Parts: sequence; C-alpha cells; structure tokens
Amino acid sequence: MITVSDITSSYGNKKILKGASFTAQRGECIAIVGANGCGKSTLLSVLAGTLKPRSGEVLYYGRKAWSDSDTGRMHADMEVIRGMTGYVPQENPLIPELTVYDNLRLWYSDKKKLKQELEHGFLNLLGVNEFSSKQVSKLSGGMKKRVSIGIAMAGMPPVLLLDEPSAALDLVCKEDIRRYLQVYLERKGTVVITTHEESELDMCNKVYVMKNGQLNQVDRRLRGEALVKMF
Repeated sequence: MITVSDITSSYGNKKILKGASFTAQRGECIAIVGANGCGKSTLLSVLAGTLKPRSGEVLYYGRKAWSDSDTGRMHADMEVIRGMTGYVPQENPLIPELTVYDNLRLWYSDKKKLKQELEHGFLNLLGVNEFSSKQVSKLSGGMKKRVSIGIAMAGMPPVLLLDEPSAALDLVCKEDIRRYLQVYLERKGTVVITTHEESELDMCNKVYVMKNGQLNQVDRRLRGEALVKMF
C-alpha cells in the first residue's frame, strides 16, 4: 500500500504543493490530472525521491520513504525509494551515444536477468528486444519511451511512477504501453500516472485532480468538459 500524507513543496517563495494526499493499494492504477503547472510532476518527483518536500510523509508498504526527522527536517530513505519505485519522467533519461543494450546494462546488473527480460520478460513485452542493438540517438520518441519504462522496471519494483508517458507518441506505441501496464497491474504492481490522455483513465481505479496544490478525488468516469470543470 502507498500512503501519501500532506505533502508540501515550494519553488522559492511559491508554494506548489499544499498538503497533497492519496492512498493506493496493490494492483491499483492511480491517475493524477490537472492543468499544466499545477504540481503533478512535482508530486511525482517527490515520490521518486528526486525532489525534497518541505513537509509531509510518504510510506511504501508501511516503510517510510519521506518523513520528518528529529531535527524537524525532511528525511528520505533512499533504500526504500529505490527498492520500491520505478520512475519514468517526462524528459528522456537515456545516454544518446550508447546503444539501447548498453543503457540497459547500466541498470540491470545481472546480464543473465537482462537477457531473460529481453527474450521473455517485460522488455520483450515492450518490444525493446527488436531494437536493443541500436544507438539511442537514432531511436524514435516511442522507442525511447519504451526503453525508459524498461529501465524503470529494472529490479521489478512494486510501484511504477509515470509522468505523462504517452505524450507525443503515436497510437500504436500508446496502445503497446497500455497493454504493458495492464499486465503489470494484473501482477499486482501499483501505477501512479500523471496524464492528459483521457484514454489512460479507463485503466485507472481512482482519479485525482490536482488543484491549488491539493488532490481531490473525482468520479473516475468523468470525461471531457465535466472533468475539465474540476481543474
């Protein structure tokens, strides 16, 4: 179970998150929607351990990832965060001069495990095996996104954090990634996704709108103008 409680965050004097909270169970997909700049990516960065919040608490399966220390400052347990989460940011995290395989090797310490994943596992399901020998700089945006997800899944973390994974991708790639996520959810992984794609909401158990720095749960069936009015 994921428990996110009263997370606050600021850039300079500007408050971005003002007490964001939500919970998620194993096998659930949680969508976070909202206007551009509302704080969705900021929250995911906190959950992934790449951004320090001002206050609040994050627990992964009862283990504290972020919490207040005895000094009153926020403390991160990076062992918990790295062991529990895979993170796919909006920006491309790959090294363009290397091949796909060499990028994967930086994250998959076990070459035998990597081979198995490319032949029969999630990397195969993502289609990464078909272009693993190519240089990253020569890949399409969709191919890079597939590799990024594959890297996030190194070690098979129970929580996958996805920041607008389908942005600027073609329909085929979007559908492939969606099928992958459905398999991951069936295997009791938990997905937290920020999105502007209404089609991605169909696989989500809960939908939260980020507004004024807080999360408000809304009817997961809302679409179009009815959903936008919640922003």
